Amino acid sequence: MIVWLNGTHGAGKTTTSALVQQLIPDSRVSDAEKVGETLMDITPALPAPGTDNFQHWPPWRPLVVETARRVLDYTGGTLVMPMTVLVEQYWREISTGLAQHAIPVRHFVLHADQDTLRGRIAGDTVVGSNSWFRLKYLEPYAEAARTWLHGEAEVVDTTHLTPAQAALRIAEAVKS
Repeated sequence: MIVWLNGTHGAGKTTTSALVQQLIPDSRVSDAEKVGETLMDITPALPAPGTDNFQHWPPWRPLVVETARRVLDYTGGTLVMPMTVLVEQYWREISTGLAQHAIPVRHFVLHADQDTLRGRIAGDTVVGSNSWFRLKYLEPYAEAARTWLHGEAEVVDTTHLTPAQAALRIAEAVKS
C-alpha cells in the first residue's frame, strides 16, 4: 500500500510522513522528489520542461510509479510518500499507474489556510525563510484544492494541528 501525503509546500508533508512511518508497522518513507532530483542530475541536462518543476518532465511520473512498485515488490509493507502533485493529469498518471500494478493508494492532502501556510513558509528554518519557490505554489495549490484535489483525497486540515496530531489521524484512518 501507498500512503500518499499531498499538499502544498509548508503544509508539513515531510515532517508528518516521518511520524506516520513510525505509527504504521512495516512502513518506509519514500520521497518522490528524489526521482526528480535524479532527473535533474542527468548531464547534459534533459530538455527543459519549460519551468523549474521536474514534474513536467514526462519520465518523472512513470519513474515514480516504477520506483514505488519495485520497492514494494522488494520490501512489501507500506510506502509513505510525501509529494506535492497539483496537476490533475499528473496525479491521474501516477494513480492509474499504481492501480495497474494493483497497488492500493490512500491519498491524503495536508491542508492549511493561506495565512497559516505563509507563516510556516516565513518561519521555515530548514529550507529558509520566505522561499520564493514555496510561495509561488500557494495559489496553484488553492486552485487545485478548489477544482479537483480535495475531491480526490482525504483532507487533513493541519491549520490547528501539530505534525504529530496530523500523523496520528492519518495512521488511524489507514488502520481502520
